[in-house]
Amino acid sequence: MATFELIMPKLGESVIEATITRWMKSAGDTVNEDDAIVEIATDKVDSEIPSPVEGKIIKTLFAEGEVVAVGTVIALIAMDGDDDVAVEATDSEVAAVAIDQQADVSEAPEAKSESVDLAARSDRFYSPLVKSIAREENISPQELDAIMGSGKEGRVTKDDVMAFLKSRGAVKTTSTEKPATKESITPLSKFSASKPEAAVVTSGAGDTIIEMDRMRRLIADHMVMSKQVSPHVTSFIDVDVTNIVNWRNKIKDDFQKREGQKITYTPIFFEAAAKALKDYPQVNASVDGYNFILRKNINIGMATALPNGNLIVPVIRNVDEKNLIGLTKAVNDLANRARVNKLQPDEIQGGTFTITNFGSFDSLTGTPIINQPQVAILAVGAIRKQPAVIETQYGDVIAIRHIMILSLAYDHRIVDGALGGMYLKRVKELLESFDPNRDI
Repeated sequence: MATFELIMPKLGESVIEATITRWMKSAGDTVNEDDAIVEIATDKVDSEIPSPVEGKIIKTLFAEGEVVAVGTVIALIAMDGDDDVAVEATDSEVAAVAIDQQADVSEAPEAKSESVDLAARSDRFYSPLVKSIAREENISPQELDAIMGSGKEGRVTKDDVMAFLKSRGAVKTTSTEKPATKESITPLSKFSASKPEAAVVTSGAGDTIIEMDRMRRLIADHMVMSKQVSPHVTSFIDVDVTNIVNWRNKIKDDFQKREGQKITYTPIFFEAAAKALKDYPQVNASVDGYNFILRKNINIGMATALPNGNLIVPVIRNVDEKNLIGLTKAVNDLANRARVNKLQPDEIQGGTFTITNFGSFDSLTGTPIINQPQVAILAVGAIRKQPAVIETQYGDVIAIRHIMILSLAYDHRIVDGALGGMYLKRVKELLESFDPNRDI
């Protein structure tokens, strides 16, 4: 009998672990090649792992809800042979896999004994990754047990451990700090306000309590973090997009017949935003302490509403290098796959700027929250007809025009009002000068 080891795949450069949310196949089930076996979740996106082989599942090695490091064997699949043989071999094969995985964590005898000690001295579940960090950072079992877990059923996550290490380091630093002098500069971190206490909320008769799902929790935490980290400023500007509206109405039917794609306003906004970012690269940046990083690539995230009410931001890379047809296809592809949960983890990472479309819900404008670690986000409002004063060679006239409000939220640590205003004005100029006779 040949046995195939199904491992937790690499899910992106920054993803080192994933949570098993649902086993779609169980031990004893027959699977065909490319059948989905397990559903997993990272802090970026949910995915399904397909079977690379045809056979029968012998054993699943982790329960739903457990956090598993990338590269770890999560199931065994019998590819051929008698079923009875497969069952008899299961226990020994599982044991061998378990031994291999324990050996991979650390070859040092001290590490192995500490791992046993952690497991033996606590009834609490710790993932292999958490145990590994605890060993490397010399976190005692007592300290580990004292960490409040934010994971499912109170489990300790990597973020919980890193937060503990940060606070422990801060205590040590404070105790050994030299007295401040007049010449000393107070770091920005010293001015950070402590996390405010949440208001006490009570439920009344007839109220319905709904627990946040995993994605909504991530969104909530990320938004709160962004408001705490970045001092937000928002600027607004009116844009006359009449030329764009007329052009799209003229070419949209022929374009769909020729390309098999619907063309929306979104790729046009992406094109203008990218051109303006090349003119003002400090808006395409990140802040790192007292340094700021000017990004070489222009990778724009597209805030996309999901059917369940949540939000995800797939990223179009190197927007400035794509033509309008390429942008249209990229926008449609990512939006469609986002709505059916088919995005890959790498497709929602690496953004340097974000665009969100309030206009898709008829909102005139809004004040969006910056998607960290970016420093700005552009919001597009609803396009509406309204009277406007037009300058002509015969004097000013009033005409019906298609007007839209753009808003730019930016991080005041690096983008001041002048820069934010200049960037917005440049986007306006690019959109208003759109050629109504443009070929595509």
